[in-house]
Amino acid sequence: MSLKEFEDLEKGSALELKTVLKNLKTDEHGLVAAIAQQYDTKEVLMLAYMNEKSILESLETGQVCYWSRSRQTYWRKGESSGHRQRLVGMSFDCDGDAILLQVDQLGPACHTNRRDCFFFEVDGDKVVIKSAPL
Repeated sequence: MSLKEFEDLEKGSALELKTVLKNLKTDEHGLVAAIAQQYDTKEVLMLAYMNEKSILESLETGQVCYWSRSRQTYWRKGESSGHRQRLVGMSFDCDGDAILLQVDQLGPACHTNRRDCFFFEVDGDKVVIKSAPL
């Protein structure tokens, strides 16, 4: 299944959340990519992965929860660092294979203590570090 069958719905049409979750394109581990974006500045902060349980927890608590592929456990952003992500909004892309999280990021989003995780910037034939840790 996919969200493709719902593409022609008119603006304002509503689907049950469980229907959308059932139709997400996940990998073999039940994960889907999630992009965290600062809600007011539209700054892209990070990419992580979520499964149905972490999506539902995030919606229920307002605190973003991811699945850590490296640790193989749930990861509530900021639970050890204090750099939490408050969920402001959640959207699914047209293919159902990516989630866009509108968040209010408290402190750095990256484990390197940088504001965002995308600090390796291509400049011609080099990659330049574009930011320093905060």
